[in-house]
Amino acid sequence: MKYFISTTALAFVVLFSSELNAGSLTNNVWVPSHCGAKPETPLVDDKDVDTYNKSVANINDWQQKAKSYYACLVNEANVDNGVVIESANREQAEYKKNFETIKVALEAAAKKVDK
Repeated sequence: MKYFISTTALAFVVLFSSELNAGSLTNNVWVPSHCGAKPETPLVDDKDVDTYNKSVANINDWQQKAKSYYACLVNEANVDNGVVIESANREQAEYKKNFETIKVALEAAAKKVDK
């Protein structure tokens, strides 16, 4: 049973590890890590009917790729925001716990010293 639980936990970590670090932040620029390349915005070419029709087809293709890319970007940003908030809350809770521990120790020491 212990082995099964360990294997299950390991599988969970491997499957969802990408969500633990969804994007990366470098020089104040955040980029998603698992969304692929950002689709380049196509240009409208009005040289003639054929090139115009091709540019419309390219724009339609780009629109679908961009939809997927930006949905992924938003998802990764939300995951990272959640990780940051949870981490900050955990650190703040640790600070409060440490402060309370010190406060209790100070009060006990003050009582001992006052005797």
